[in-house]
Amino acid sequence: MHTRTLLPPMRLKAASLLVAVAAAGCTVGPNYERPKLEPPPLHRSAGPTPESVADLNWWQLYQDAALQALVREGIANNLDLRLAAARVVEARALAGVAKSYLYPEVGVRGGVAGEMKSRVGDPPLPKENVPERTYVSGGLEGTLSWEIDLFGRLRRSNEAAFAQYLATEEGRKAVMVTLVGDIASTYFYLRQLDLELEIARRTVKINDDTVLYYTRRLQGGVSNRLEVDQAKANRAATAVTIPETELQIAIAENALSVLVGRVPGTVARWKPIAENEVPPVVPSGLPAQLLERRPDIRQAEQLLIAANANIGAAKAMFYPTISLTGSAGSLSNAFNNFLSADSLLWTAAAGVFQPLFNGGRIKRNYEAAQARFDQALIQYRRSALNAYREVADALITIQKLAERRVEIESGVEALRDAVQLSRARYDTGLSNYLEVLLADQYLFGAERQLAQLRGSQFRAVTQLYRALGGGWQMEPALPQPGAPPVK
Repeated sequence: MHTRTLLPPMRLKAASLLVAVAAAGCTVGPNYERPKLEPPPLHRSAGPTPESVADLNWWQLYQDAALQALVREGIANNLDLRLAAARVVEARALAGVAKSYLYPEVGVRGGVAGEMKSRVGDPPLPKENVPERTYVSGGLEGTLSWEIDLFGRLRRSNEAAFAQYLATEEGRKAVMVTLVGDIASTYFYLRQLDLELEIARRTVKINDDTVLYYTRRLQGGVSNRLEVDQAKANRAATAVTIPETELQIAIAENALSVLVGRVPGTVARWKPIAENEVPPVVPSGLPAQLLERRPDIRQAEQLLIAANANIGAAKAMFYPTISLTGSAGSLSNAFNNFLSADSLLWTAAAGVFQPLFNGGRIKRNYEAAQARFDQALIQYRRSALNAYREVADALITIQKLAERRVEIESGVEALRDAVQLSRARYDTGLSNYLEVLLADQYLFGAERQLAQLRGSQFRAVTQLYRALGGGWQMEPALPQPGAPPVK
């Protein structure tokens, strides 16, 4: 029997020498430098406010227990967020794979083989003086292979993989920002619809009383049928908005249910938006802070870092590849002389490969890496510009909605007074029923418009919070991919 086994570990001097050779290697390719952007000194439609609402956690911004519960449920169960978390786990593992190539690969190889030779083969074995025609051998050896990263190809690849991992982490945070904003916006839209439904039902109740009132006047011979028909038509025009609003509520509840990771159904919420309820005044901060605060911009920068590192990895392909291989063990035909001095053996080899001609493949790969860097740089600049635009849009929306609210509230107060005056004039015979009808219709439309504007104001604050990059800081721990959803 023949057996091989590993030698004792290589001497420390030799190992130190190999590490020193690897460490002495240069890293080709450009080192990353953050591109210079020129953000505006202030956000458009905003004053100099170093503080930013995005520095608040979502549970500090939204002082609504029902909304906070929905956001927590969404963070735990939303499928898009769980998918993003799974991508982070995958990218972290791939970064570990890339890093493993920096180290030697050590393995053990072994096996057993048997053979029986024929006595009548060519040449035939003699039948005498051959005690054994069956041979069995076993082997066990240790192997070592290591690519010396003299020009930094592996280090650049590791740098790129790690940046890709960080990019997926920032992508997960960007998904969370979007999720928190979508849940809050849909929730405030529901509260707005609740207010519209309350206004419609209240107005229909008044219309019912009006129809009954004029019907009795008709029966008493005081009124005429035209006034009754007009009152009924006005009541129907108002009542038709109720099923329409209820339909919108059901669709919004279904959308919100999916956002929080549950089957479509009803959603618990606070009371409708009150007349005196206004969204908080929120500071926007400085534009330069967006580069550090918004996850989508930080994700774009990590992808830019990865693209920059890939240029170095592609450039290193022009240079030689140096590899070391070796094995050590023992060879014996019996166990009694196993590991004896005469049975020891080892092999070692060093190889160099220098590409000479491959049809321009390495050059084109290098050019492609440079082009991908240019694309990543454009994406980074575009992400920053889009962030400035989104903040500016949200700020001007908040400002103009506040101005509109002042005017609409003034109009609603005037119409409420006009409704009372028109009824009083009608009762005293100074006007016909058309004045009452028009006043009721105008008031109902104005109240609905005011309810819609109130909901838009709350959604605009949510949009500003999302545009500034708020909603992911200090978030609760996410469940691991594959974990059961929170109930």
